[in-house]
Amino acid sequence: MGAVDRLDGFQRRHRWLGMPLAVVYKFADDQGMHLAALMAFYGFLSLFPLLLLLVSTLAAVLQNDPTLQQQVLNSALRNFPVLGDQLKHNIHSFRGSGVALAVGVLGSLYGGLGVTQAVQHALNKMWAVPRHARPDPVRSRVRGLLFIALLAVGLLSTTGVSVVASSARAFGLRFEGGVRVGAVLGVVLLNAALLVLTVRVLTRARIDVRYLWGPAVGGACAWQALQWGGAYYVRHYLNGAGATYGLFAIVLGLLAWLYLAALGFVLTVEAAAVRAHRLWPRSLLTPFTDDVLLTEADRRAYRSYATTASFKGFQEVHVEFHGQPFPGPDKGGGDKAVDKPSRES
Repeated sequence: MGAVDRLDGFQRRHRWLGMPLAVVYKFADDQGMHLAALMAFYGFLSLFPLLLLLVSTLAAVLQNDPTLQQQVLNSALRNFPVLGDQLKHNIHSFRGSGVALAVGVLGSLYGGLGVTQAVQHALNKMWAVPRHARPDPVRSRVRGLLFIALLAVGLLSTTGVSVVASSARAFGLRFEGGVRVGAVLGVVLLNAALLVLTVRVLTRARIDVRYLWGPAVGGACAWQALQWGGAYYVRHYLNGAGATYGLFAIVLGLLAWLYLAALGFVLTVEAAAVRAHRLWPRSLLTPFTDDVLLTEADRRAYRSYATTASFKGFQEVHVEFHGQPFPGPDKGGGDKAVDKPSRES
């Protein structure tokens, strides 16, 4: 235990180690793997029709300029490398009569609302929003529509910058290497802003933006790396694949890509929540045994989990840690609230 105690003390004293550890512990406490899997599942069901609708709209708007249309479509679909080639061959699916188009639009929106519900559930859980304070089914779907609109605007914005970043010649202008690198950085910053807006729109909690920007930039960099990884997967494993193998490769590759994207999103938000709620440093052995002295960050985390589970506004949840001496405030300030016995009233 001496070596473990020394390691525990070291990570508590050093933010660069204690903060990531606290993020991992909160991720485990919130069942982050399951939250990411839920978002990936609904994303898999809704991504194709939503993107097909968006790409069809772009194709219709830019039909008078085939060159620009091709540049914009290629840049938009590059954000979804595993699915992009399939979409380019199925743009015609949403063309036809007005009734068919309306049915396609409504079906796509209904399917897309599934992933918005999954994202809202994950965000509210990670930010410890009590069940009774979360939006009702109608308001949550209205927020979901706002989220879909936000994604559309974000995709259109990053597509415009991606055209510059991905082509030496776009919009009739020639761009040198330095400008293209700057365009890539612009895409990363736009994606970071989109992450911040997503958390603000879909979370029923007041969140200070200063806690979001740092993790959001890291999450946007991870998203960019994931796009490059998806493009590499398509080039090296899907090109030239047979029909049967190619079908399974697309499905499995898309599921894995969506899951990794959802996992990066959850970790990004968890990092912001740990910063905002000062949920560090955590005790090193907390996930493994009850024979441990909790830090004040541990106590704050466990109180928030209990409060999150309250279903009614008139329901009160208090927490008591038996046999635990009350620690002093952590460095930088701490929660001085006295623990009370667990009860409901």
